[in-house]
Amino acid sequence: MSPKFVLRSLTASCFVALLTCGAVAQQAKPFEPTVGQQGKDVVWVPTAQGLVDRMLDMAKVTPSDYVMDLGSGDGRTVITAAKRGAKATGVEFNPDMVALSRRNATAAGVGEKAEFIQGDIFKTDFSKATVITLFLLPDLNLRLRPTLLDMKPGTRVVSNSFDMGEWTPDQEVNAAGECQSWCRAMLWIIPAKTAGTWKMSTGELKLTQNFQMLSGTFGLNGGNLPISNGKMNGNQISFSVGDRVYKGSVNGNRMEGTHSDGSKWQATKS
Repeated sequence: MSPKFVLRSLTASCFVALLTCGAVAQQAKPFEPTVGQQGKDVVWVPTAQGLVDRMLDMAKVTPSDYVMDLGSGDGRTVITAAKRGAKATGVEFNPDMVALSRRNATAAGVGEKAEFIQGDIFKTDFSKATVITLFLLPDLNLRLRPTLLDMKPGTRVVSNSFDMGEWTPDQEVNAAGECQSWCRAMLWIIPAKTAGTWKMSTGELKLTQNFQMLSGTFGLNGGNLPISNGKMNGNQISFSVGDRVYKGSVNGNRMEGTHSDGSKWQATKS
């Protein structure tokens, strides 16, 4: 074999090796998300950390909570909840974002408490969560709304910027001083279902429910008195009949509580 042939073979081998090394280096480059990148249903825009903190404050997240972030992006909301001691799960369609979130959680020291699932939020069971966080478009919120309203009363739902249509939030904050854009957060507390007729020892209570707001009448001695200031806060109910205020809790087809004078009341659903 001539020296010239050996030299050409070595040169070709080195060239191939360089190409291979370059390809491996390119493959090894970690994924970096870009603001506005297209996702399944929305483009990705990160929630400012200041607003993440506000959202979790609004939901009063504690270590006893199970937080689920629907469309979890780079994982920052899940990671922040895990740092507060809560069990937290993010659902994200983009597998690269899921892998990034897991790396971020490990780097933050919460890899055991922060879980990330690659999947479709509309095909995911989040019924066991006590807190739901969202940064989705209004039409997606409306698609989720019936499922959210069927969750356990008292479950807290917090959305970045986008509302739930005619379902008025229970609380709203603006974190403009802590972020540059998308700085509004809204909280809803899933209300117990109380619409219908309830029998009380003193009369009959008929309730109409519009999300957390209540209206209706109280039947007494053949007459009907309108109720006022009716509202649900999870499974907590409050309303007034005339100048008498009723406060109590709802448990399925039964509710009980106290009047403003301190006396007790009970009601059973017909």
